Amino acid sequence: MSILEYLVPFLVVLSVLVFVHELGHFWVARRCGVKVEVFSIGFGREIFGWNDRHGTRWKISWLPLGGYVKMFGDSDAASAPSAEVEHMSEADRARSFFHKPLGQRAAIVIAGPAANFLLAIVLLAGMFAFVGQPFTPAEVGAVLPGSAAERAGIRAGDRIAAIDGTRIERFEDIQRIVQLNLDRRLSMTVERAGASLDLDVTPAVVEETDRSGNTIRIARLGIRGQGMAFRKHNPAEAVWRATQETWNQTAGTLKALSQMIGGSRGTEELGGPIRIAKMSGEVAQGGAGSLLLFMAVLSINLGLINLFPIPMLDGGHLLLYAAEAVRGRPLPPRAVEYGFRIGFALVISLMVFATWNDLVHTGVVRFLVGLVT
Repeated sequence: MSILEYLVPFLVVLSVLVFVHELGHFWVARRCGVKVEVFSIGFGREIFGWNDRHGTRWKISWLPLGGYVKMFGDSDAASAPSAEVEHMSEADRARSFFHKPLGQRAAIVIAGPAANFLLAIVLLAGMFAFVGQPFTPAEVGAVLPGSAAERAGIRAGDRIAAIDGTRIERFEDIQRIVQLNLDRRLSMTVERAGASLDLDVTPAVVEETDRSGNTIRIARLGIRGQGMAFRKHNPAEAVWRATQETWNQTAGTLKALSQMIGGSRGTEELGGPIRIAKMSGEVAQGGAGSLLLFMAVLSINLGLINLFPIPMLDGGHLLLYAAEAVRGRPLPPRAVEYGFRIGFALVISLMVFATWNDLVHTGVVRFLVGLVT
């Protein structure tokens, strides 16, 4: 029963996100006159499926860790060109993905990640309109003794108006910026008794143990807000706020990844399917609102990851198209083949690394070590 509590929400969340992603590819491909042969949720052998009136096979497959759209001219789920591409008739070329103009091919590829970003905006906008957006005033309710905030001169009752030139509206904005700036001095504009003060503060980096027993590094300013509140928005404002939140999540993820590459942030924060399944089950127990918010965050990450310039991913295809635009003709088939091989190796390596992190994070590695020591 415990496994089902984690597995079912995970499969539902992942299937929805994958469906929306592939639907983006599918919809634009059909608008461009490309024949779509297969629309699959999952990989491997088909469990069940059906054909639509356009000849597309819609199916659910056994391995529910992704999905794909196979277009006319593809040799596999990774959209590598088939051997028949060079020898197609004019009628087949008219509905082949690889014979479409460069702009249409790029639009089809980018439509998948774009659909994920759009889904996140829709989910967030719905929450902000019907439930409300976390909107705690950016006022300091308390300053912890000995904290970085106290050393910088921040006092209870201060209102933080800006950090590093970024306007602050909510206490949640402060939390987001502080967590993305480990070991870095921040310039704050503070409003106090009608006056504006400029203060410099370097958040303290502390190590804490999460629920799974893993040590994580967290930036701490040492202030508390006045209590969480929620503010509902009208539909137009909700969409705008949701778009802002999607942008902030995307920028924050990119910054965190750059910090991992630079070594200032640990790579233990990277998670794979096991951790996503664990979090899906935990979030689902918090109610539909929490699950929808989690789906929005995952949808943003899925769209962003697919834009990475790695062959096999959508971003890798866009990189090949950029090279084609510069050269004025497609890259040689052998170069494309080697690119896909390198991309496959990179994707598999990332999955293995993320899964290892998951096993460490969930305590599986510690349990196995304990069996032999």
